[in-house]
Amino acid sequence: MKTNPCSLGVGALMIAVAVTACGGHGEDGPSATLQRADRQIPKAAHEPTDPSVQGFLDAALPKGPGGTAVAARDGRLLHCKGFGLADREKAVPARCDTAYDIMSITKQFTAAAIMKLEMMGELRVSDPIGDHVGPVPPDKRGITLHHLLTHTAGLDDGAGGDDYDPVSRDGMLGIVLKSRLQSAPGAEFHYSNLGYSVLAAIIEKVSGLPYERFLATHLFAPSGMRRTGYVLPRWRPDQIAVEYDEHGKPQGRPNEHPWAADGPHWFLRGNGGVLSTPRDMFRWHRALEGNAVLSAGAKRKMFKPRVYIGARQGFKLHYGYGWAVTRGDGSRIVLHDGGNDWGYGDFARYLDHRVMVFWISNYAHQDGEWNLEDHATELTRGIARHART
Repeated sequence: MKTNPCSLGVGALMIAVAVTACGGHGEDGPSATLQRADRQIPKAAHEPTDPSVQGFLDAALPKGPGGTAVAARDGRLLHCKGFGLADREKAVPARCDTAYDIMSITKQFTAAAIMKLEMMGELRVSDPIGDHVGPVPPDKRGITLHHLLTHTAGLDDGAGGDDYDPVSRDGMLGIVLKSRLQSAPGAEFHYSNLGYSVLAAIIEKVSGLPYERFLATHLFAPSGMRRTGYVLPRWRPDQIAVEYDEHGKPQGRPNEHPWAADGPHWFLRGNGGVLSTPRDMFRWHRALEGNAVLSAGAKRKMFKPRVYIGARQGFKLHYGYGWAVTRGDGSRIVLHDGGNDWGYGDFARYLDHRVMVFWISNYAHQDGEWNLEDHATELTRGIARHART
């Protein structure tokens, strides 16, 4: 299975669509850490429901998909409620604390980790990749971390393989360095999963920590995110959503597919595959409005519109570092979607309205009936509108 190689440019990116926050203080308090991830979630965990948002979803969602929708405004979680089932065979409902594969939304964590390392003085986004991965062939000596972050390195994802191919970090880097570029570094936008896997490798080489451990220590724990990662959270089996194909056939949970002992193999690591709960994604949104995880300067660099990637329904879209950036509906908007053969999700933040929307589905397509990706514009803008008013 290959994750959608470029879900950007469809769905939520055709729209308009933020954040709020208390630095590293999650709603469980500043002492919340990843080591508490094995604490069992009460069956009656609070799921705030906004009648306006719920009414919109009841009217807008087709019958059949499973997932969770979140809306926040002014630092407050207004709505975090599931729809449909996380496990159809066992009739387990989708919840605010269900863990999903967030797919390409993972890229914002990789970008944030690079910004964190720059804050720590360990690297600069202007560094050539050869400074961190060793000798590179002549055609790739001009590739910088900035190019990888903005998908302008010229890398061709066709050089890689399936998400579940058992390739190591160094094996992945060898394939990338031997591949033929689609364009000269900096010349063109080519959405690249491989580029973000290279960034994940650089995070490991520079920090001396495994990719997930660096995220857990420097991003997730300070944000109060106890249920986000690959293997470090002690997931309960029934907490993770089963994914379903377009015929409704179960495809298992994301971590039941062929993975290495410490997470996905390297054609997926860093560009996708992170598991998270909708409640944790709200905590991430809230952390980003404060400066405890990333400085104001780091966030300005991350959210700066850098590469024009096209217009959708009147909105001019640019790519920053791990986020798409645009203006619309009276606000600056940063957003990213993610999709694979089975699921789809969208994370959007209206920076000026202080509104955040996240929705995700483990069963996003039914052959000949519905496809939530086709409804992404309607769903995201609708949730945001009802949260705002």
